Amino acid sequence: MRFTIRKEQIPAAITALRAALGPVIIAGAACNWSGVALACMAVSAAIGDIYDGRLARRWKCDSPRVRFFDTMADTFFYACVGVALWLCRPQILRASAGLIAAMLAVEALRWLLEILKYGKPASYHTHLARFWGVVMAVSVLAVLATAQGRILLDAAMLVGIACNLEGIAMSMVLPVWTRDVRNFRAAWDLRRSPRISSPVEAVLRTS
Repeated sequence: MRFTIRKEQIPAAITALRAALGPVIIAGAACNWSGVALACMAVSAAIGDIYDGRLARRWKCDSPRVRFFDTMADTFFYACVGVALWLCRPQILRASAGLIAAMLAVEALRWLLEILKYGKPASYHTHLARFWGVVMAVSVLAVLATAQGRILLDAAMLVGIACNLEGIAMSMVLPVWTRDVRNFRAAWDLRRSPRISSPVEAVLRTS
């Protein structure tokens, strides 16, 4: 039987492959694979994270379900990366433990607020979140490949705290679940828009 895949399915497939790389990185760290090999997998996942969204928008298949899946895949992948870092670079994680704990606490608070208010995590994909992804990818690359990079990891945690605080503020002002809101100012403008005043899921996009 011939198997075919439509181009609209490719972004979701890239996202799924990124999530699948998470356990592979953990296994590699547990088996003492080289840091360069682990870093290459992390970079591959980061590149996929960039292009799955672009392709989904180009092919007009970036539905709320696809966006939600992308958010969950990112969370799962970076959780796996955290486990891998603990297995192969525990000294760096211990040195940055305070900032890591603060970032995780703020992110947990954001998730709790969003689930209580909307019934599911938000999917804002803000500019700050994109920047956080870049800084996180660079810091993970440095830590895995060189066993250095604590300063970059600390910077990534600080950006992550700022990103989650912005997400909390946005969820406080947006009355309904809304995807692709680029920053707090856009969220504030949407709050005053009559298009999201009804108690239905908003699927608006802001530039």
